[in-house]
Amino acid sequence: VSNRHVHLTKEDLEILFGQNYELNKKADVNQPGQFASLETVTLKTNKDEIKNVRILGPVRNYTQAEISKTDAIKLGLNPPLRDSGDVLNSEVITIIGPVGEITKACCILARRHIHVTEEMKQNYNLKDVVKVKIEGIRSGIMDEVYVKVSEEAYFEMHIDTDEANAFFLKNNDEVEIAID
Repeated sequence: VSNRHVHLTKEDLEILFGQNYELNKKADVNQPGQFASLETVTLKTNKDEIKNVRILGPVRNYTQAEISKTDAIKLGLNPPLRDSGDVLNSEVITIIGPVGEITKACCILARRHIHVTEEMKQNYNLKDVVKVKIEGIRSGIMDEVYVKVSEEAYFEMHIDTDEANAFFLKNNDEVEIAID
């Protein structure tokens, strides 16, 4: 379950936190080389703000605020549903750090996806888009789950908090890829 978070470029990190600032690791996440940092920021619009939004490291070649639809409603935004890193024509948001702020078009809703390597994709005979079957008290089928291939990947699905809450899912729950 992917809660709201921010990815930053080195340049934007320095605007928010100061010259030559480096992110401090709070905890590793399952995807190789990635981590939750100790640092947080505030996301702000003309309507409202959300404090204590975690920054995920390492720094990226793009800045992105990734929120849920519920967050978007609170902030008065209508961000597009996108893959991480695709911020072209996304919603404008202000990101506030302890020493500075930036305002840019970088706010999206992340498409639900499953992280795999090319080898995993082939071994499991996965298409580019799959359905996922969820068992339990709020069972159902989650359609349009994208298979995201990278060189290194931990085999796991990422959904936002709204999607998780709708199906009563929590981190480390198991779901089943529905093979047609």
